[in-house]
Parts: sequence; C-alpha cells; structure tokens
Amino acid sequence: MNDLFGKSDGKGEAGASYSAKDIEVLEGLEPVRRRPGMYIGGTDENALHHLASEVIDNAMDEAVAGHADRIEVTLQPGNWIIVRDNGRGIPVDPHPKFPKLSALEVILTTLHSGGKFSGKAYDTSGGLHGVGSSVVNALAERLDVEVARDRTLFTQSYERGKPVTKLVNAGPIHNRRGTTIRFKPDPEIFGNLQFKAERLFRFCRSKAYLYRGVEIRWSCDPSLAPEGIPATATLHFPGGLADFLGAAVEKRSTVVPAPWTGQADFPEKQGRVEWAITWLDQGDGFQNTYANTIPTPLGGTHEAGLRNALVKGLRAYGELKKEKRAGNVTAEDVLAGMAGMLSVFIRDPQFQGQTKDKLTSPEAQKLVEAALRDQFDHWLAGDPTTASNLLTFCIERAEERMRRREQKDTPRKSATRKLRLPGKLADCARESAEGTELFLVEGDSAGGSAKQARDRETQAVLPLRGKILNVASASADKLQQNQELKDLIEALGCGAGKNFDASRLRYGRVVIMTDADVDGAHIAALLMTFFYRELPELVKQGRVHLAQPPLYRLSHGGKTIYAMNDAEKDKLQKSAFKPNQKVEVSRFKGLGEMPPAALKETTMDPKRRTLLKVVLPNEERATTSALIEDLMGRKPERRFAFIQENAATLDVEEVDA
Repeated sequence: MNDLFGKSDGKGEAGASYSAKDIEVLEGLEPVRRRPGMYIGGTDENALHHLASEVIDNAMDEAVAGHADRIEVTLQPGNWIIVRDNGRGIPVDPHPKFPKLSALEVILTTLHSGGKFSGKAYDTSGGLHGVGSSVVNALAERLDVEVARDRTLFTQSYERGKPVTKLVNAGPIHNRRGTTIRFKPDPEIFGNLQFKAERLFRFCRSKAYLYRGVEIRWSCDPSLAPEGIPATATLHFPGGLADFLGAAVEKRSTVVPAPWTGQADFPEKQGRVEWAITWLDQGDGFQNTYANTIPTPLGGTHEAGLRNALVKGLRAYGELKKEKRAGNVTAEDVLAGMAGMLSVFIRDPQFQGQTKDKLTSPEAQKLVEAALRDQFDHWLAGDPTTASNLLTFCIERAEERMRRREQKDTPRKSATRKLRLPGKLADCARESAEGTELFLVEGDSAGGSAKQARDRETQAVLPLRGKILNVASASADKLQQNQELKDLIEALGCGAGKNFDASRLRYGRVVIMTDADVDGAHIAALLMTFFYRELPELVKQGRVHLAQPPLYRLSHGGKTIYAMNDAEKDKLQKSAFKPNQKVEVSRFKGLGEMPPAALKETTMDPKRRTLLKVVLPNEERATTSALIEDLMGRKPERRFAFIQENAATLDVEEVDA
C-alpha cells in the first residue's frame, strides 16, 4: 500500500511524497489553456476552425431566435476573424451574481455562463454548455468585442482570456445594433496554423442553407482567397435545404425525378424539422445531418428517426401494393443510395462532447420519426410512379445484400462475369491476382480521390466507413454481423479464420491507406489487428502494407515537394528553398482533400511511393498475442499499464491518469 499512496516518512524516490500542496486548483479559464483538447478536441486545424464556428454559431442562434437577419464574417491578414450580427447584443449591465462585473465580462471569462440554459432567451440554440465564447476568449491571443445595444456602443478587449481594458461606453450610436467579435488564435496554443478561407466560406454557406431567414455576408482579403473562393459574397438561400441538396448532387442521375423536401413543426412548440432527400442511380449516397445548425457528422437520434420513418414508410407502401419483397427492405438498403439533408431545431439538445459531433437527445428520434413518417406516406401516395420506382430500387438493393450474405466465399471472377462484390469496391481490370493491389481507405471522400488516382489495370479501391470493429474486443457474433468487415472479406475472396484459403485470394497485396493523423493511425491499427487475428497468413506472407501519405505540401514557383511530418517539413523549408523565398505550406487534412494527381504521385504510384510492410516480430506467437491483447483488448487498465511502463521508450511527454 505504501507503494501506491507514497512512503509514510516522505523520503525516498522523487514523487513518493503526496500532500495537500500537490493538489492543484485551476481557476477561471486556466483549465481551457492547460487542456484545450477537453473543450475543442485538440490543437490541430480542426480545433482552430472550431473557434470560428463557436462564434458564428452564437450569431446564428440570434438569427434562429428571430432577433437577427444578417451576419458578417470577415477573414483578415494576420489570422484575424471578425464576426458581426445585427441581433440584440450581449447584455452589458452588471451581473446579479457578480455585481462588479458586466454580464459581457462574465460570459467571456467564466465557464458555463450564458443565456441558453433556462430557455428564456433562446427557444433553440446550438451552444448549450455555456463554454463557447469563454473558450474562444481563453484560446485567443487577442479578442476585441463591440456591443451596440440600447443605441449605445460598448467596447472591451481581452488577451488570453483576461480583460486588458474595462468595459468602455464609446458613446451613442443610432444606425447599428448587435455584437461584433474580433479575435486572433493564440500561437502559443496553435503554433503557425492559419484559418483557411475555403473552409470558413463553406461553413458560412452551409449555415445560410440551413436557415433560410439569414443573410451571411462573407469577405476576406484577396490574398487569402484561393482559386474558386470569392473574396466577397452574399449568402442567402430562400430554398433552404432544397437548394443545399441541389448543389450537392448537381447533375447526377437520380431514381426519383424530384427530391422529397419539406419542413414540419413538432407538437407543443418543441421545435421543427426540415429535410431534402433524393436517391442516386449510381454510386454512394450521403447523409448530412444538423441539430440547431450544428453539423452532426456522426449522426445521432435525429438520423435514427429519419431512418425509421423511411424504412417503415416504404414497407407499409409495399404492403399496400401487395409487394411481399418489401418486407426484406432494411435501413441499409434505403440509405445506401440516398443523398439527404436533415436539419432539426429542438430545445435543450444533448450532444456527444463539446465538439457536438453526435446528437444524443432521446426525444429527437420520436419527434423526427413521427413528423417525417406522416409526410413520407403522403409523398408516396401522391406520386405512385415515383413511389413504385423507389420501392423497386430499394428491393433490388435488399436482394443484392441477401445474395452477398449467402455467398460467404466468392471466387475472383466467373467466366460469365456475374460476380457479386461489395457495392463500394472499385475493382481492377486484371483477372489474375498477380501484381494487383487492394487499397483500403477511410471514407467515401478519400475513396473518390483514390479511385481517380489509381492504375485501373492493377489497383482496386475499397472505401471503409469510419473506424472498423475492434476484433480484439468484439464477440464472434458482432464480427459476423459487421458489414464493413464482411465487405472486406468478400473483396479479398479468400475467406477468414477457419475458412481461409490462400489460393482464392483475389489480390497480390493489400495496402492500408489512411489519413496521416491520429484517427488514421487508429484505423490502421484496427485493420492490422483484424488481419493478425482473422487472416494471419496474409501477414506472414508479407502481403499487408501501410501506405505513407505526406502530411505537407511545400511549393514555391514551379517547385513542389512533400513532407511526411513536421520535422521533415522544417528540414525541407531550410534545405530545399532559398532563405528569402516565400514558401507556401499546405497541410493535408486527409486523403480526401489531396488532389488525385498528388495522391498518385506521392502514395499510389509504385515507382515513387513508399510502403511499409507489416511483419510479425521475431517472438513467440503467444508474446505477440499478449501484446495485441494489451493494446487492443477489452481491458483499458492493461493499455494504461503498458503506456506507463513504456513511456520513456515511446517518447511520451505526459500521461493523464
């Protein structure tokens, strides 16, 4: 017990004593600066842009509440952003609980403060944790705020979360109202990362699509606007999500002649829902969902409500038309080719984490399902021809899915070329496995770039949706039911586990090609665990490889080179370019953002790429299996123990308990 709690005499090794003086209390906004990842998900480019989204979301909340109809977003040189709305303006009168401070200063310097908890100031809003504005202030090198309220202009400035001026009454103002926030992220937190005009512009455009009652005026310095991004633009879309979907699908062929669009109010003023949905003839669809204008890329309960409404509606229509096969239709069949936009506005939404990637409010599922089911039934009944085409399309998908399930082991190709393969697989043309490669990529975006960059003769591409199942901690039933792994095994053609047959392998090499970030490394680790557990012979034969995509592109004039990491980037900036040259440095967020030509040149072309072969260590299998269990198994305490024991050799700077 002494080893756990410290030696009683206070002597011995460093760190053995443990007393009240070792308990650290962080006050004010210091927790945010000390652990930014807890509040914005990290200190990378995504986190940097999350600061801008928090401020824009606050302005959008004013618009959705009906108090503003115009938002201005400006990107200036020096990494400055200005967000201005014509809403009510943040209150500046003394706060009842802190009479010496204005409400403005409380909001900007105190976590969990704001006007969105009680529901009195906002019926629906995106920021509910009361940490958005204060977190931005804490992580900003400088933040200036102006409030035009009651025909008076008030100003105040902050540096790294602390006020450097008092709230100043700047005098009367008669032609303006609302709040203006101007801030610059702190380089101490984010290093040299810069706001991207294209990313901010697309974010503003999506906000304008999501709420048709707002006009967003975008502007940025011309030197910051890349090709295709305007320096100024007025974003206003009276058609809402219908306009959004139309721009997203463009000229792609659809199953239905016109998308299903609409909006509906929830009962008892609990909010409302808007949707725009169509089905694509070919290729994969997509589902973009939002809650109170906040993107929810991981879906959530509102998406589940949509899914239930569509499946139940189509089955009921099939039953009405005496089409027995409609009973086989599942959500997978309906969503596979669906291109849809769903936006809900609800009171007190619950999100997964501060970054709000997933809606978890249980009531959202029932509200969305009830609202959409009724509307969907009317839409199907009102256009029998369209309804019949859609039902036939989904039934064909269901039958294809069931055929794939029945064919557990599929030969490479039959003489009649009637092979059933995963729908997302872009196969290569060569009949034999010799010299062929299967690239496993994360997501449809990366899959699209890889399909354009590949050699169609010898290279196949299979996009996988998100992080696959961790086979080291999953049951056999879950493994058998996981569609992503079944698609992978089906594409390989050689079976898995006891059914493995190397002679039926459809490709000579498997290449795991994930983004050059933490999530990409995690997905690669999950895939390697899968191959080690279920297809160990492929690893032993040296058929499994890791692609090495670059993280940076450095260019000046006509010269372009790539760097794999920060260290190589810094080295190349000094060695490959002259000291006085202005080198443009681009950081790839993921493979999906890389131009196909760059992806081919750096990662897929056998003549120029670098691959890492996955090999088993020169140890007993039992030792390797134990290591896999430590790192990927069900017991997190074993992972924690491994990190503690190996922190020095792994170059880990700090381990959180």
